[in-house]
Parts: sequence; structure tokens; C-alpha cells
Amino acid sequence: MRKLLFGMLFFGATLGLKAQYGSLNDILTRLEERKGLNQHLENVNIDNKKFIFIKNFEDHTERDFIIIKGNTVTYVEVFDDKVSGESSSNVFTGDIIRKKNIVSLRANMLENKKVPIPVTKTLLLTQQDNILYLIDVNKKDRWIDEESFSKTKK
Repeated sequence: MRKLLFGMLFFGATLGLKAQYGSLNDILTRLEERKGLNQHLENVNIDNKKFIFIKNFEDHTERDFIIIKGNTVTYVEVFDDKVSGESSSNVFTGDIIRKKNIVSLRANMLENKKVPIPVTKTLLLTQQDNILYLIDVNKKDRWIDEESFSKTKK
């Protein structure tokens, strides 16, 4: 009797787990798509794209731009001082490598002079609500496509 009871209990638990696996798998797939891990954006063209990242501090605002043209990249940092109202910028140039949804950039020239430590970023290309993003893998910063940003403003 005990064996029969344990057998039925085991059989019922196995069926229940199989049903839960389907719904759990759907939930994990949606979460992966939201994070950009399960998106297939290999065919999305990022040539001639400009991505923007804005960070606001108490004393200054930092605006960063990534401009991609072919396999070259221009990385621009603009610092706006809130106290004096002055702006300063750094313009880096370098190269870019793209493997599926991962974009790696290395900017080793600062205003046409080689720098000893280049600016490097590893970014994940994602798309949410038809807006392209580059998410910094290390810092989780989100760079938005300028065309998408200007469309939402209009």
C-alpha cells in the first residue's frame, strides 16, 4: 500500500513539475528578452549610428556620445559645469568590433594623439519598444540611439 501511495505521489509530482517547467521556461525567456540576452540583432545595422549617454551630477553634467562609422568609432565626452556654465570636451577615435549582439570599442587616439591607456568599452546591443540601446556590460550604463531619442521627443 505504501509503495502504491509513494508511486502515485511521485507520478503526480513529476507531471506537476513538467507543467510548471513550461510556464517557468516562458517566464525565463521573457526575462532574457527584456535584458537583451535572447535577442537576435545580428542583422541590425549600426553603421552611421550615434548613441547618447547623459549623466547628471550636482556640480556638472556629463554627456557622452558614441558615433559609429563602419569599423571606426568616435567617442566624445562633454562636461558642462553648472557653476560657471563652461563646457569642455574630449574627442577620442579608435576602432570597433562587433560579434552578434556584443560591440567592443577601443578608442586609443585623443584628438589625433595616441594615449597610453585607451578608452575601452564592451557593450551589449539590445532593442526594447523599437529603440536601440547599447548597455555597458561592466557598468550597466544605457546608451540610447539618437534617432530613437529624437523621435520620442517630437
